[in-house]
Amino acid sequence: MSTPDQKVAIITGASQGIGAGLVEAYRKLGYAVVATSRTIAPSQDPNVLAVQGDIADPATAERVFAAGVERFGRIDTLVNNAGIFIAKPFTEYTQEDYDAVIGVNLTGFFRITQLAVERMLAQGGGHVIQIGTSLVDHANSNVPSVLASLTKGGLQSATKALAIEYATRGIRSNAVALGVIKTPMHPAEYHETLAALHPIGRMGEVTDITDAVLYLENAPFVTGEVLHVDGGQSAGH
Repeated sequence: MSTPDQKVAIITGASQGIGAGLVEAYRKLGYAVVATSRTIAPSQDPNVLAVQGDIADPATAERVFAAGVERFGRIDTLVNNAGIFIAKPFTEYTQEDYDAVIGVNLTGFFRITQLAVERMLAQGGGHVIQIGTSLVDHANSNVPSVLASLTKGGLQSATKALAIEYATRGIRSNAVALGVIKTPMHPAEYHETLAALHPIGRMGEVTDITDAVLYLENAPFVTGEVLHVDGGQSAGH
């Protein structure tokens, strides 16, 4: 079980892909982890608390946060990793698409981040990290992405606003803007096409993202940063 001085991270969207990689990375760093997603299974690791729920529901944020504090006694880092990406021409988005993307990408960020920041203020510091997309900065006509840009662009702006609001109170806020990462959500038959979107000529690996997040975790002089881990997409083509 955790010790009183062991740091604790909450990771949303933690059941597979980048989220599962982040759980493993933070455990290797020595953190206890509160891992949440709609489908997450219980962990055999006593230092990983799995909490099922839809982060788009503010009640899930309340449950995740309360369970983490009850089990581990503190919250030091929040990684807002949960996200939905729907690529459609703008006029083809439905109300259901809009509600789903806003729900996870923005509402899912809002309440759990409020709770985390409140706790971090009481503890004297902490770190909030958002997982975004380079499409916010570098739109691509081959990847229609207005809903992603609307929501993840909002998170990038919020990342900087949080960083400045809490800069003198020990809380840092950063983001990682992704290219296309090789996860179960991308079938293998599309990998060659997706790799070609990146000037570097390949898709990203989960470890590319976890390494970037851990860099930010261990960089106390870095706040308000949007770190592009995107194979060069944000630089141009």
